[in-house]
Amino acid sequence: MLTRKLSVFAFLSALLMLFVLAACAAPTAAPTPAAPAPTTAPTAAAPAPTTAPATAVPAPTTAPTAVPPSPTAGPKRGGTMYIALWQTFPTLNFFMSTTTSMQEVLALVVEGLVTVSSDGTYIPVLAKEVPSTANGGLSADGKTITYKLKEGLLWSDGKSLTCEDVKFTWQAVMAPGTGVSSTTGYSSIASVDCPDPLTVVVKYKEFYTPFLTRFDAILPKSAGDATNMKNWAYNQKPIGSGPFKIDEYVSDDHVTLSRNDNYRDAKAGKPYLDKIVMRIVPSLDVAMQLLASGEVDILWNPGTASIPQLQKMSGVKYTDPPRMGGERIYLNMAENKDGSDPTKPHLILGDVRVRQAIGLGINKQRIVDQLLFGKVPVGTSELNTGPFQCDTKGYPFDAEKAKKLLDEAGWVPGSDGMRVAKGAKYAPDGTRLRLKYSTTTGDKLREDAQLLVLQDLRSIGVETYIENLPSTVMLGTWDAAAPRKRGNFDLAQWSSNASVDPHSQMEGLWASWQIPTPQNTGGTNYSRFSDPKADEALKQAAGEVDVAKRRVLYCQLTQMAYDQANTIYLYGTTRTHAFRDRVQGWVANSWYVMTWNGQDWWLK
Repeated sequence: MLTRKLSVFAFLSALLMLFVLAACAAPTAAPTPAAPAPTTAPTAAAPAPTTAPATAVPAPTTAPTAVPPSPTAGPKRGGTMYIALWQTFPTLNFFMSTTTSMQEVLALVVEGLVTVSSDGTYIPVLAKEVPSTANGGLSADGKTITYKLKEGLLWSDGKSLTCEDVKFTWQAVMAPGTGVSSTTGYSSIASVDCPDPLTVVVKYKEFYTPFLTRFDAILPKSAGDATNMKNWAYNQKPIGSGPFKIDEYVSDDHVTLSRNDNYRDAKAGKPYLDKIVMRIVPSLDVAMQLLASGEVDILWNPGTASIPQLQKMSGVKYTDPPRMGGERIYLNMAENKDGSDPTKPHLILGDVRVRQAIGLGINKQRIVDQLLFGKVPVGTSELNTGPFQCDTKGYPFDAEKAKKLLDEAGWVPGSDGMRVAKGAKYAPDGTRLRLKYSTTTGDKLREDAQLLVLQDLRSIGVETYIENLPSTVMLGTWDAAAPRKRGNFDLAQWSSNASVDPHSQMEGLWASWQIPTPQNTGGTNYSRFSDPKADEALKQAAGEVDVAKRRVLYCQLTQMAYDQANTIYLYGTTRTHAFRDRVQGWVANSWYVMTWNGQDWWLK
């Protein structure tokens, strides 16, 4: 029988190989964006390096026309690059915001111990190497992780970056009442010890499968009192160790970054750019105009629906590797305004038959065909692509079956065709089946999709009304009274996707201990889904070293989500970004933000 140590080693080896295989499965030759190719379940642990190769060549992820030409000369130093972000953010603290646009800024400034490269492998950043059993970084029982930091690391203010900063990061994330967006994974840590300034020893309470996804951002100990994070001056002007430092942040307007002379690769001439200016604009339409006119060099996240327009822009290119998950509607299963009681069933959506009827009543293919030119797949599950892909199907469009389920659930058509309660499970007779439907403003695709969903649901007697909010309000923190955190919504739509290791995402979506409450403000289970079987599957997966067994457990969860209909997947998404052809050094990354290799960018 294999020892525990060999099992952990096999797990890491198999996982790294799976990520490489998943990257190679991406489309490479289609003239237009293609649906992600299916992957199969791993059947054996293939031999693989014990650490991710730092110089691995990324597999192509987009159509040839979307890839910038190879430069004939080496990188040129200097110049200012302009980027358009059409989603604002309330803070620049990595652990206090959930907006992707903020992460685009911080990836240039704040670094973690390791990160995910474009080929899906982990590569060291602040750490010398990715911990493994072979290099002594992973203990035999998998519960102790040792990171060796690189020598001479400095914060942008010139102070040394040491183990004490890593320890402080954990302490700050776990300090009660600080308002962090999530404590997933960090709450599984028993201690962080510093035997010397360059050695970090992280001890987990139990083996935590996605341990490499933690400490993806490190806070400086000088940021402030760990128990008072929400009031740090750091939140508006963070200090980092990355290639750039923040000179100015004007909320809702711009962020100006300049070269960090204390960056560890500064002697090698990196970063190549002098400055990057992030312009925060009110909508995608405005951002598209700025790209077309040449006023910005890069456009963040225009989405698949914008590709035909991008193809018509002179001097503009794009990349669009597929993402896991996609656009979905969360159905609030609890009648818990402001988190008062997440166990109290929603008067309407507390009945699984109503939720299933909503899933069946939406014509998702119409959304894909009319709004996305048929270029993405219809939504299915959280793991619709990648190394952990599941065969779970999405809800088919079946309006007649949806009506039948509503009849069975005690929701009968009223005089105007809209349904009212008559013997419903939770709602008093006469209650109108009327639901608030929210998404983020400034995203035309989402708003157009909303209208199609509204029409579909009305045809089965489900009345919805739209109440959209800015992303910083809709997707914000508990302290900011964000509707998704507080549970003040019925139906809410946005995109979400897992990292290369999906465990944190799966736990965040479906663990009962992740339901946001006044006592658990960092929870991310926004549908308030609670099932002992799901909890048990997540606990097993967190401690499972066998990749194939983990996949089985995750696929059980995606099937539970289908059966319970707490989340309705609308359509698959791609990590689409556009840039002018003077931008060089660009490498698309399915697993991380577009600015992940900003130190290598330069202007032709």
